[in-house]
Amino acid sequence: MATPLVDLADEALLSRSIDGERAAFAALVERYRDELLHFLIRFLGNRAAAEDVFQEAFLQIHISARSFDPTRRFKPWLFTIAANKARDHYRRNQRQSGPSLSAPVGAPGESETFVDLMEDDLPSPEAPLAEAERSRIVRAIIDQLPPHHREILLLSYFQKLSYNQIADSLEIPLGTVKSRLHAAVANFATAWKSQRQETDPSI
Repeated sequence: MATPLVDLADEALLSRSIDGERAAFAALVERYRDELLHFLIRFLGNRAAAEDVFQEAFLQIHISARSFDPTRRFKPWLFTIAANKARDHYRRNQRQSGPSLSAPVGAPGESETFVDLMEDDLPSPEAPLAEAERSRIVRAIIDQLPPHHREILLLSYFQKLSYNQIADSLEIPLGTVKSRLHAAVANFATAWKSQRQETDPSI
């Protein structure tokens, strides 16, 4: 009995798509619909723009499928293309105020993703920030990050890509990934501490 498409690995689906099986490509698109849109909405701050870039990314996947190295994993390649398309879209539509990431952070717990990087700076159990307030602060800080810091945090902490995968996705050296991520976390930590002090001047 043939293996159902839903049970096939990404790379196998792409291979079948290259061989002309249209349902395999559709299954691949559907598999990443939520996860990739999730990432693009956070990067671009606009669902309509994210949906456009999502379509552009998979169109590029379709066009470039035969160039894919079957010894590598599909997901980092997909996010390489999506990140490039998102950056292109950002440059085309950049405004002085920059893009907003004020869309809801998403699934429960995700609002704590960046905050968890600075555990020593979190509110004590005796005086916790309300979850809604903490989410608001996190979103406001992310809004203010430079695009290259926002991008690398999203890839690392939302998409859980390794340093090597991020380097491939962003087409930058491994050392740059580490230094940029360190700077992004430091940037976030400084802004988080400042926001806490504004909320509670006694800190």
